[in-house]
Amino acid sequence: MTTQQNTLHVDLDERSYDIVCGPNVLEKAGELFAPLLKSKRVVIVSDSNVAPLYLDKLCGFLEDAGLSCESVVLPAGEATKSISNFEKLLEDILAMGIERGTSLVALGGGVIGDITGFAASALLRGIDFIQVPTTLLSQVDSSVGGKTGINAKAGKNLIGAFHQPRLVLIDTQSLNSLPKRELLAGYAEVVKYGLLGDAEFFAWLEENGQALIDGDQELRREAILKSCAAKANVVAQDEKEGGVRALLNLGHTFGHALEKECGYGGDLLHGEAVSIGMVMAFEFCAQQGLCAPEDGERLKKHLVSLGMPVDLSSLPCQDWTAELLMKHMMKDKKVKDGKVTFVLVRAIGEAYLSREVEDADLKTYLDDLLKRSKA
Repeated sequence: MTTQQNTLHVDLDERSYDIVCGPNVLEKAGELFAPLLKSKRVVIVSDSNVAPLYLDKLCGFLEDAGLSCESVVLPAGEATKSISNFEKLLEDILAMGIERGTSLVALGGGVIGDITGFAASALLRGIDFIQVPTTLLSQVDSSVGGKTGINAKAGKNLIGAFHQPRLVLIDTQSLNSLPKRELLAGYAEVVKYGLLGDAEFFAWLEENGQALIDGDQELRREAILKSCAAKANVVAQDEKEGGVRALLNLGHTFGHALEKECGYGGDLLHGEAVSIGMVMAFEFCAQQGLCAPEDGERLKKHLVSLGMPVDLSSLPCQDWTAELLMKHMMKDKKVKDGKVTFVLVRAIGEAYLSREVEDADLKTYLDDLLKRSKA
C-alpha cells in the first residue's frame, strides 16, 4: 500500500487499484474512470436517498468525458440487501443488454456498494465495478477491500463474493448531506482502526473527533485517508480473510448478533451495532482479565461524548437472551470447526484473534450485560 497526496494504492497484483479521496473529486469522475473502463458504457446503481442528490451530477461528469450512463435506483436501507432485491437487480441490468465490457458503478453507502459489487461478480461471470461511496461508513470500510454480498435469513452478509473494485472515488463533500446519525454510525468504523493497532490515531480522534463530526473538511479527509490506509494495508496482506484480515471485525461479532435480533431495520444501524459491539469486546476482555477496565471506560467516554450508543439500553429490541445472541454468533462467517473467531484486545491499539473463548465465559458476560441493560 502506497500513499501519494490524496491517493492511496491498494497493492493486490493484477487486482490493484487506487483510492482517491478529497473534496469535490466527483467532478473528476470522467477523467478518472475513462482509462479503467473496457467500454464507454457504465450502469450506475444508487438508492432512493442518494440518487436525487448525486446521480445526475455523476452522469453529467461521465458524459462530459464521452461515456454513456444508465442507472438503476434501489430502495434505501439495509433491507435492500436481500435475495429478492439482488435477483431483481440482476434482471434489471441484464434487461439493458450489457456486455462484458460494461462496468457497474456503486453510488451510495455500504448497502449499495455491497449489492452492486456482488452483482458485478456474478453478471456474465464477472464484470468490473467502481465504488463511489457517499457515507462515512462506506468510505472508510465497506468500499475498500472487495467484500461484497447480501444478507440471508440466517445472518448478515452470508451470501457474497470477494470482488475488488477498479477504483474507489471518495468525495468528502458528500458527507455534508449525511444525517448526523448516519455520520456517527460511520465514525464507529473510524474509531475501530485506532483500537486495532494505532493507539496514536485513537488519541488523535479523542482530540479531533467532535470537530470532525461538526464538519471540519480537512479533519474528515485526514481521518478517511488514515482509515483507508489501515484497511488497505491489512487487505494487501490477507485479501480473502484467511487470517489477519479478520481483525477488521472488531466489535462485529457482537454487533452482527444485535443487528440480527433487531431485524436489519432502522432501529439499529450497522455502525451503531459496531459501536456497541466494540464496547462489549472491551468489557468482555476486561472481565476475563485480558485488558485493563480503564481502556473500555476510555472508549465509552469518547463514544458517549459524541452521542454514540455504547450499551443495549438505548435499543427498542430487548426481547433477547444470552443463548439467543450466542446462537446468532454461531452463524458468523468466521466460525471454524464450531468455534467463533473473536477479535479480542489487550489494550487500545492492541487487538488479536482468538478461538479460545469459552461458551461459559461468554454466557456469563452476556447474562450480566442483559441484566444491567434492564436495570
